[in-house]
Amino acid sequence: MNINKIVKQATAVTFATALLVGGGSLTFAKEKDSMDYNNSYGFSHITRSDMLKLPEQQKSEQFKVPQFDASTIKNIPAAKGYDKDGNLIDLDVWDTWPLQNADGTVANYKGYQIVFGLAGDPKNPNDTFIYLFYKKAGDNSIDSWKNAGRVFKDSDKLVPKDPILNKQSEEWSGSATFTSDGKVRLFYTNRHVFNPEEGSFGKQTLTTAQINVSQPDANTLKIDGVEDFKSIFDGDGKNYQTVDQAFGGGDFSDNHTLRDPHYVEENGKKYLVFEANTGTEVGYQGEESFNNHAYYGGNKKFFQDEKTKLLQSPKKKDAALANGALGIVELNDDYTLKKVMKPLIASNTVTDEIERANVFEMNGKWYLFTSSRGSKMIVDGLTNKDIYMFGYVADSLTGPYKPLNGTGLVLHQDLDPKDITWNYAHFATPQKDGNNVVITSYMTNRGYFEDHKSTFAPSFLLNITGSKTSVVKNSILEQGQLTVEDNDKK
Repeated sequence: MNINKIVKQATAVTFATALLVGGGSLTFAKEKDSMDYNNSYGFSHITRSDMLKLPEQQKSEQFKVPQFDASTIKNIPAAKGYDKDGNLIDLDVWDTWPLQNADGTVANYKGYQIVFGLAGDPKNPNDTFIYLFYKKAGDNSIDSWKNAGRVFKDSDKLVPKDPILNKQSEEWSGSATFTSDGKVRLFYTNRHVFNPEEGSFGKQTLTTAQINVSQPDANTLKIDGVEDFKSIFDGDGKNYQTVDQAFGGGDFSDNHTLRDPHYVEENGKKYLVFEANTGTEVGYQGEESFNNHAYYGGNKKFFQDEKTKLLQSPKKKDAALANGALGIVELNDDYTLKKVMKPLIASNTVTDEIERANVFEMNGKWYLFTSSRGSKMIVDGLTNKDIYMFGYVADSLTGPYKPLNGTGLVLHQDLDPKDITWNYAHFATPQKDGNNVVITSYMTNRGYFEDHKSTFAPSFLLNITGSKTSVVKNSILEQGQLTVEDNDKK
């Protein structure tokens, strides 16, 4: 090969690299083309093109979370617990999830509906543990909920030969399934303390246990301990970033996630879908991401113009680190890890955090939902007040997924965080019949008010028809209501 040609190519690449590292824009087509590529890694992406359409699209009533009457909102009467001094207090209750059948519908456990939820002392942000709430099926008033207390005792985590579980500091969100043999199986996130000086970086691990629930009398459910308590997955590095990859180098500006395990079955096989960040073999974080057209969507001109903006943006580093994902692993019949699979969807250069993975089959299609915040998204036109639920549709659990409503937008809310009716962590629960799903969430930020605690928000209905969704008008339900079926009472 001609040596002059080799030198010219090397110079062009070096110049382009220098511009990228320095935050400058690429001005020559040859330098642009030398580094640009288009690689989807075999799964779907939340693109910058779609997200830039949100400020206009979210104006439509089709996507608006209903306005709730603050004067009607109640704390959950049964949400009582104890502070560190042993005093009885009202608890905050935020992320919740129902006990579900394998198809995602709400399970009926001996005539009861069960909800697991994160709860804790409003004055102690580190008091984050899972409680079990229950009510008679068909009794939808917030006053009908009862509290069986914390699911786990502090000593439960001391499982021999499970050092990850032994070091648990907090319990974070997950899911629960009513197994075919009548057992309650919980999946959740084991979270370690964040203390870099002691080498602890807040590791998050997908974890499971069988929760033994009894009915001592006609009106009571009781937790009788747990068994088969074990860690499942904390990242493999290749498909999903590990906490050591994120923070092991001493830079703590990254936002590492590996949480919110959502149990689902397809064709008799068991899976967990969860929030994560991409690993090194499926489009990792870093400035190379700026050159991947797959993350931008749109035409070539949009790609080049948007890339130039990112390279000059004060949020350039955040965009480079953004590699949120909804991942999937297959489980063995005993709920141990069987196979690590590629992500279902990722959000490189858009956001590091797409939360509360939620997926189910309806009318022959698979629907995948996730929550996110404008404050976490590196997209022009989105604000710190913007709250979203995005959704995607596919012909099979493993995809490929396409955005609902053209962009993925399903729900939007932009209240002042100090509004009592501010709500987040929206969760779509399919019903036994029809095209409507019940949307649950929590309401009121923790610690903002003396008398108002984080509580079940009023539920409402979302209609799903093919690749389109819309909030059902005048469909506000009771706080925490899970179903709208005629046969709730059994």
